[in-house]
Amino acid sequence: MSRRRTLGTKKKIALLVSAATVAGGGAFVMASTSNAAPTPKSASESTVCLGLATALGNNQKFIADQRARPDALSEARIANREAVVAEIKRKQEASGCVVGESAQDSQAAQPAQPSAPAASAPAASAPAASAPAAPPAASAPAGNGGGGAAAGQQVCNGSTVTLSGEGGAPAASSNQFPAGTKLKVTNLDNNKSTTVEVTSVSGSCVLLNNAAFEQVREPGKFLIRRAVIQKVG
Repeated sequence: MSRRRTLGTKKKIALLVSAATVAGGGAFVMASTSNAAPTPKSASESTVCLGLATALGNNQKFIADQRARPDALSEARIANREAVVAEIKRKQEASGCVVGESAQDSQAAQPAQPSAPAASAPAASAPAASAPAAPPAASAPAGNGGGGAAAGQQVCNGSTVTLSGEGGAPAASSNQFPAGTKLKVTNLDNNKSTTVEVTSVSGSCVLLNNAAFEQVREPGKFLIRRAVIQKVG
């Protein structure tokens, strides 16, 4: 007559505890894996991408303007800026940014803020007396952001500064200042400045070429948010 081996109570409890531990550990690993979120971009990476997107948008706008109003030099300018656009896209890919995204695309993607409904005016019980005409609004000083600015005057207030991507000696391009105008650009984030001459037109107030941008940039950044731009006599 064969004997059937039986497990003691303590051994049964030990086996059940081990099985529960393994099952619980597996469930924890699965939960941890499924809940893992993608690592967000750091602030420096976001700044780099924004700077490249701004530079791309400026150059694309310049190309569009040249095609809309061509002249004898438009074909050469467009060919040069298309090479710049290709270089900016290469930098976007190397920096982990969205290739081909421009600042204009980012602004267009933002939902428009609904305007507040205008408050209805209360009904007048009697005809109101005509109010005196308001004096005309004072006009801004001439040349506050354009080619008519006086020497030493701050211009392009509130403008960010990006790079055009062009090579050569330090220079700038602008849609407000004619060729030959000298501008001093100061980066308030590191107090570095450079004085450059405008040599061509662009789609924004001031674009610095690669050499000029290197003189005032912060490492790894393609955008100067806090800049002071002055016209030099």
